[in-house]
Amino acid sequence: LTDWPWTPLGRFKYVILAPWAIHSTYSFIVKDKSERSLSLFLIFPFLLWRMLHNQIWISLSRYWTAKGKNSIVDKSIEFEQVDRESNWDDQILLSGALFYLASTTLTQAENLPLWRTDGVIMTILLHSGPVEFLYYWLHRALHHHYLYSRYHSHHHSSIATEPITSVIHPFAEHIAYFALFSIPMLTAILTDTASVASIAGYLTYVDLMNNMGHCNHELIPKWLFSIFPPLKYLMYTPSFHSLHHTQFRTNYSLFMPLYDYIYSTVDKSTDELHEISLRREAELPDVVHLTHLTTPESIYHLRLGFASLASKPYTSKWYFSLIWPVTLWSMMLNWLYGRTFIVERYRFNKLRLQSWVIPKYRIQYFLQRQNETINNLIEEAILEAEERGAKVLSLGLLNQGEELNRYGALYVERYPKLNVKVVDGSSLAVAVLLNSIPRGTTQVVLRGKLTKVAYALAFNLCQRGIKVLTIREDEFLKLNKSFNTNSESNLIFSVSYSQKIWLVGDGLDEEEQLKAPKGALFIPFSQFPPKKLRKDCYYHSPPAMVTPRSLENMHSCENWFPRRVMN
Repeated sequence: LTDWPWTPLGRFKYVILAPWAIHSTYSFIVKDKSERSLSLFLIFPFLLWRMLHNQIWISLSRYWTAKGKNSIVDKSIEFEQVDRESNWDDQILLSGALFYLASTTLTQAENLPLWRTDGVIMTILLHSGPVEFLYYWLHRALHHHYLYSRYHSHHHSSIATEPITSVIHPFAEHIAYFALFSIPMLTAILTDTASVASIAGYLTYVDLMNNMGHCNHELIPKWLFSIFPPLKYLMYTPSFHSLHHTQFRTNYSLFMPLYDYIYSTVDKSTDELHEISLRREAELPDVVHLTHLTTPESIYHLRLGFASLASKPYTSKWYFSLIWPVTLWSMMLNWLYGRTFIVERYRFNKLRLQSWVIPKYRIQYFLQRQNETINNLIEEAILEAEERGAKVLSLGLLNQGEELNRYGALYVERYPKLNVKVVDGSSLAVAVLLNSIPRGTTQVVLRGKLTKVAYALAFNLCQRGIKVLTIREDEFLKLNKSFNTNSESNLIFSVSYSQKIWLVGDGLDEEEQLKAPKGALFIPFSQFPPKKLRKDCYYHSPPAMVTPRSLENMHSCENWFPRRVMN
């Protein structure tokens, strides 16, 4: 009773609702108005609303915790927690299946009205009374060693909680919870007082409070309890429930702390933690990494987007085409709002690191008319990092272009008294590339747009006695002119394509790639990998390094790189 029944279906688990959803929609369309069941038809849209509601909380919570302001538990979240909590939508599938069953088996559940005041009042009273009371004692029972070790410990594996942590329980535990939450709904249905509003509103309230209590960010102001002191017994706060995840034996209540006060299980530091969390300021970074969006769909791959996607290397998904209105909305928001935003916060020993995102897409960096806008955004980010006391700001991806800002030199010239050091990471990239070339290599082909990295790479290879062949004369002349040393004898212009090692950048065309010999190794020196046209060749990733384990709070992948690999 720990695994969900549809776990073997994997990503196809949603098909369990398909027959009901199709039948309810078809019936609503083809039947006469008098025979239609609006409540049955609205089940599927309501499930979509619940998923959207949860996703909004996930994105907001991750943004808040990245900033650090009003955060409660300052502990890291790792990939293991993200994987463990990736099935947060299972409880929505369960509720959907039970709703469809109830609507088709209970005559009182057919064709519910949109609103009934008596049903809404009954739902509120039944939740405040029996549900809260029974949940308190169920929760205490789940902390008994026998049940805790078999079931509830799965939920408590997360110390630094996220909104979706609230619904990460074994299947049997969810059955018990749904039985509790069904008390107000079933009572209203059996007494003919139920309505769409009472059921949808009740579960939305449950989702709201669950997500808020686990968001690890204090939202409830202190003055609210000063104005109405009894509220502390009727509504919990995120810090109240956070203590349950750190202390384990206190603050058992569902959403109303009343029973913790009655049975003396409220944590003594509840009020103190609430005040401390409200006073906590946003974390000031030592290092800022400034990156940007790549494609319109990359917004979903950010840590603020879909957690399950962000925890895996970026790949385009078929269902992105189904949510194009959301993609379009995000593009318009980026265009209208147009401000750099924080997405991640790391710890490396005593260093505090943050990743900020410029709301521009890869294609915009190739449009000359966008240069001024992008440079202004980068400049604002540098000045903001300076104001926050950052020591280093690294320009990631295309934020360091030669034509754009001369690899950051533009800003250093504009602000010669900057305390923050603006870097482009080119030296480290060259070191990684040199280490990527197989030992014993005597000659390589260098092809692609010549960048700062390309010049340094060619120079270092020539100094090491490795022959660097260029297959375009203009690139050969530019490289040869930049050397001014004896190393230029190892720089060769050749139209031969027989070399096995190819160092490639932007501008490598398909014809050139197809001319490479079988078994060739393509090592990109650009920020973006080349298109993989050959199945008989090998493709290295762009310059990147595996992060040490001491880098904490890393639970999302950087673009197309594997876990714990950074560009």
